[in-house]
This record gives sequence, structure tokens and C-alpha cells, in this order.
Amino acid sequence: MKLIVGLGNPGIEYQFTLHNFGFLAIDRLAEQYGAHIANRRCRALTGKAVIAGQDVRLAKPETFMNLSGLSVRELVSEYEVDPAQDLIVLYDDLDLPFGMVRVRPKGGAGGHHGMESIIGVLNTQDFTRIRLGISPERPIGDGAKYVLSQFKKSQYPVVDEVLDTAAEAVKVILTDGPAAAMNKFNRKAPGVTE
Repeated sequence: MKLIVGLGNPGIEYQFTLHNFGFLAIDRLAEQYGAHIANRRCRALTGKAVIAGQDVRLAKPETFMNLSGLSVRELVSEYEVDPAQDLIVLYDDLDLPFGMVRVRPKGGAGGHHGMESIIGVLNTQDFTRIRLGISPERPIGDGAKYVLSQFKKSQYPVVDEVLDTAAEAVKVILTDGPAAAMNKFNRKAPGVTE
């Protein structure tokens, strides 16, 4: 059993904000693999899917971003998964240029409060994550305000590409492992400079 968690905030007002990239990635996986993210378990909306021949649980914590760890801890316990082997977390990352996708097998939170919460409650940084870049080309003033802003219509094609790439990265991780996914996806996105 694999547990795939997307981070975001519950509520219609947050649905298409940059901070909900993780939720949108879970929605894309559900769409591609015929899952219904409708069950309420462990303070999350969850659904079942089979991806790359493996049983997975898709989850969107309903605890709000900064308390994501509360839900993730319950999910890890409920499904008896080993975070190092069986947990994948997808989330927005202000440190990456908009449109970039990065796979990491472990690491710190990088200032992301949802990841800080998960690392804190699991007491480990050893779990796979897929980072979805949201940093704009120009400097921003208030990062908290920025991440809660809506995607612009002009960004929709890139958002769509990122969601497809994230779904493909999940499949590669499940099939060949995080290292193979890093080799395939940790490149510059088209038109993105670092």
C-alpha cells in the first residue's frame, strides 16, 4: 500500500490558489486512474486507486496547510505505511520557478509550513516528495499573500503541464523508484531559468 498526499487548504475559496497545487495534483491522479476522492478518513478526503499495478490511497488533508501533519500522521498509522518506503507528498514550492517539478527522496521543509508540520509529527524527513514550483519571475513582497492568490488564466496551460508531469512522476516513483524519477524529471522546465 502506498500513500500519496497532496497538500492544500480545504474550501472553495482556496481551490485554485497556488498553495493548493498539491490538491490539484491529487485531483489529476484521481481523474487519470478513476478514483473518487470522497471518503472522509483521518481528517482527510481520500480515495483508492491502482497506479503502476500498486494499491494506493490518495489523500487531501482537511486540517488546513499548516496542520497537514496531523492528518498525515493518522493516515500513516491507519494504513500502516512506512514513510520512507510508502509515502509521497506533493506540494507547492516557492523556491522553484513556476512550472518546474522536482522529485526528492528526503530533505527539509524549506520554509513550507505544511512540510514542517509533516516532518514534525512523523519525526523524520525520510519520505519522497514532489515539489511543484510556483515562484514568479519578478520578486514578490508578501509570500503568504502570494501563495493564497489564484492562478492566472495565462498560467493555466503550464499548470496543466505540471499536473500531468506530477502524475507521471508518481507513476515512475512507483514503478522504478525515486532515483529514476529524479533522473527523469529534475531538469529545467521549458522556458524556465534557474
